[in-house]
Amino acid sequence: MNMMTPETPDAASAQIIKLAVMAVGGQGGGVLTGWIEGLARAQGYACQATSVAGVAQRTGATIYYIEMTPDTGRQPVFSLAPAGGDVDILIAAEMMEVGRAIMRGFVTPDRTVLIGSTHRALAVSEKTVPGDGTADAGEVRAAAEIAARQLILGDMEALAVSAGSVISASLFGALAGSGALPFERHAFEDAIRAGGKGVEASLRAFAVGFDAAINGPPAAPLAQTQAAPRLVGPASLQRDWDALIARVDTLPAPAQDMIRAGLRKVVDFQDLAYGSVYLDRVAQVASHDSAGQEYALTFEGAKHIANAMAYDDIIRVADLKTRASRFDRIHDQMNAKDGQILALTEFFHPRAEEIASLLPAAMGARWEASPRRMALLGRLFGKGRRLRTHRLRAFATLYLLGGLKSYRLRTRRHEIETAHLDAWLTTCLDTAQADYKLAVELVRNRRLVKGYSDTHARGLSKFARVMGALELLAGRADAAEWMARLREAALQDPEGRALEGALRTIRSFTD
Repeated sequence: MNMMTPETPDAASAQIIKLAVMAVGGQGGGVLTGWIEGLARAQGYACQATSVAGVAQRTGATIYYIEMTPDTGRQPVFSLAPAGGDVDILIAAEMMEVGRAIMRGFVTPDRTVLIGSTHRALAVSEKTVPGDGTADAGEVRAAAEIAARQLILGDMEALAVSAGSVISASLFGALAGSGALPFERHAFEDAIRAGGKGVEASLRAFAVGFDAAINGPPAAPLAQTQAAPRLVGPASLQRDWDALIARVDTLPAPAQDMIRAGLRKVVDFQDLAYGSVYLDRVAQVASHDSAGQEYALTFEGAKHIANAMAYDDIIRVADLKTRASRFDRIHDQMNAKDGQILALTEFFHPRAEEIASLLPAAMGARWEASPRRMALLGRLFGKGRRLRTHRLRAFATLYLLGGLKSYRLRTRRHEIETAHLDAWLTTCLDTAQADYKLAVELVRNRRLVKGYSDTHARGLSKFARVMGALELLAGRADAAEWMARLREAALQDPEGRALEGALRTIRSFTD
């Protein structure tokens, strides 16, 4: 029997450069891959590029893989996908993509040049957490410093935007500046020119990315304190606004900045008279507070009363979606140029409850009490709708709906929200007489209520369960600590599994 022994790879095989690009949808990963492939071929290299959609890991994420080697006239055998421990250059277009590359073993300290952007584009798993689900970028950076042979990190998104381009161009510049590929700078720039689209802007972004790789990313500008925006309008309304601001100055000083912010929010939501009601409620809280407690109750009350009064109803959603500032922001984010048409689609799926809540209070209550009528609303409005607000009819519909502020205070939704707010506030202030710290935590529980439609309904359910624990905790020395734990548990997952576990723990030592 003849025994076969492994062959030593030939010189050409040993010179294969393996490069992976991990990008989220919309970041130009395909364009970047095309530039790299075009660069390699123009420099006399045989090259192959593939892509693998990574929807299972993160919606819209794709792994692009390129292998290249000097063209010897023989057709090399290239791999179709990257393998752990076998990647020379890894480009990650977002900080958590850096982390995912490390977890999958694509980055190794003896081999890999890691180029990544430090900006964040939140993953679906981060967005679905009811509280702050943002992953810790610091941990990813620390891991990258250990895992990579050479590390280039910087906010490539900000650099590209400052140059009027997109992140693929600044990452391409960082690749050139890293020296990881055996090509001169002008060859990279020629690859961009060969693409023929957005050449000048891409070259500017390429240049800043190149400089960041060599000299390090520029220091982030110091945050500047911005003055609060001044409301403008008729002189009579301006006088009324100034009178409200003067009232703020009579309230506890440690909470005044928060009160001003809350006042601006509720006035923007409704009107100046509504702002006066807000200050009445904050003053009520302040009457139960003291300097000895550093007015913590007033500070928290100012924040959460404003959020409760500026609830997300259909009118507010329509108003926000048709503001000029929103269209300007989307226009900038999409890098749309003058003369380009930007198509925008809004997704709506109203429940019967949202429609009934828009009716006058008494009528809305009657409809809510009738299963037959609610079923009718469900059939009429329950289907998902796509409104293309770059078209006149859809925009006008939302614009008119968003202009119903003068009617809002007569709706069933406002009646419900007001009753809920007053009941919550009464519970908090009654508790403050016996347990100040617990009362502060009860005020903070209001953060569980947010959003609209199904999100709002889930938040209300969790809020009710957490507030219901007051009967179990009242009178205990550690009541405030346990109330805070319950709230944090409620924010951990949409289904409420962590909250149920925390409630079982409390029942175990209070029964």
